[in-house]
Amino acid sequence: MAKEWVLNQAMNRWGLSKKNSVGPVSELIRKCVPKKLGDWESFYYEKVNPKEYLEELSRKLYVKITEVIQYEVAEVTEQDCIDYIKDVVINRTFEGYQTEIQTIYGQLQNIIGTSIKPAPDEWDRLYNVDFYIQVDDKYVGLQIKPITFEHTFEDYKWKEMQETTHQKFYEKFGGRVFIVLSVKVEDKKIIKNVEVIDEIKREIERLILG
Repeated sequence: MAKEWVLNQAMNRWGLSKKNSVGPVSELIRKCVPKKLGDWESFYYEKVNPKEYLEELSRKLYVKITEVIQYEVAEVTEQDCIDYIKDVVINRTFEGYQTEIQTIYGQLQNIIGTSIKPAPDEWDRLYNVDFYIQVDDKYVGLQIKPITFEHTFEDYKWKEMQETTHQKFYEKFGGRVFIVLSVKVEDKKIIKNVEVIDEIKREIERLILG
């Protein structure tokens, strides 16, 4: 497993599995329609690259691993490891947090004071929901839509188009789905339909009170 990891990392790093190195193999094998492995192997060597080419590519990979990577590994010191772990755990985590609270859902989370979590992939497909707020055993759905200043909510008719899926969410999870409109001002995203914040708060209160 460790050997395969090294080979995979090096192969990806130097792009030795990309189309410009080995060809568009996913497309080519469909063109070949092989019944067995030998059919594909023969097709590749005859129509794409000869066996010698792959062997030469393999030698290039070997040099990268044994010369370049080995040199780079030898250069790593104990202090480098200490600095890196601290950077990942402390610095990058903080930077990620700062970026997160600048997003629309991050702003909502701060304003509402309630945890907002990304929705499972199937919720996006079935209910058009990007995030959710859990209230006991029920859920409030959030859908974030980016717009520009020259457009309005009425222009897009999102509410009408997605009424069915949002109603299904309400029937299954007990909470409404709210569409939050995101607009970018300079380098920062802000909530355009700010009235939705109070609506979300009222829905949370409704679910709490039962």
